[in-house]
Amino acid sequence: MKAFVAGATGQTGRHIVTELVKRNISVRALVRNLELARQILPSEVELVKGNVLFADTLTEAIADCDVVVCATGAKPSLNALEPYLVDYIGTKNLVNAAKVKNIQHLAIVSSLCVSKLFHPLNLFWLVLFWKKQAEQYLQNSGLTYTIVRPGGLLNHEKQGGLAMSGADTLFEGSIPRTKVAQVTVEALFEDTAKNKLVEIVTKADTPDRPIAELFAKVA
Repeated sequence: MKAFVAGATGQTGRHIVTELVKRNISVRALVRNLELARQILPSEVELVKGNVLFADTLTEAIADCDVVVCATGAKPSLNALEPYLVDYIGTKNLVNAAKVKNIQHLAIVSSLCVSKLFHPLNLFWLVLFWKKQAEQYLQNSGLTYTIVRPGGLLNHEKQGGLAMSGADTLFEGSIPRTKVAQVTVEALFEDTAKNKLVEIVTKADTPDRPIAELFAKVA
C-alpha cells in the first residue's frame, strides 16, 4: 500500500502521516510549503508540492498511490470563499482525481455537526455546510470511502476511550488529533470501515476497545 495524503502539514494531517509511517506504509504528501514539510514530517515521506485547488495537477500528484487520505481544512480567514474553496471544491477535485486513478479507498476527515446548519461554526463562512457538501460528493462518487467526523480537536492527549457511532448521533465532545489519525489510518485496513460514515469522540466513561471492533459495530 502507498498512501497519498492531502493536508499533510496540517495539525491533524501531520499525525496521519506519522501514523502511516509507523505502520511502514509509504507516504506521498501533497504540501504547499516544502520547507515547512521537511521540518515537521518524517524524513522518509515523499513530498510533492501542490494544492487541491489546482485540479489539473492532482492526478499526476497522486502518481502510483493506492489510497488517498484527505485532511485538508479551511483556516479562519476574512476570505468568505475559503471554506467553499478548500472544504468543498478542493475535496471535489481530489475525489475526481482519485476516480481517474482508480484509487482503492479514500478516507476523509470531516467534522461533527456538519448536518446542523445553524451551528455556531457556520458563522465562519458556512464551514460545516461545505464539509457536508464534500461528504455527499464523495458518497455519490462511486469510490470506496470512509468519512470520519471527529469532535472538537485537541492537541493534547485526553483520558477516556474512543466512542464511535453513525451519522448525526454525536453532537458534542472532543478527541485528540492523534486518535483521529489512528482511526483514519485504521479505516484503510478494515473491510468493515468501507463506505461508512463514523462520528468519534473520547469519553471518560468509555472503555478502550480495538478500533476495528468499533467500525464493525457501526451500521
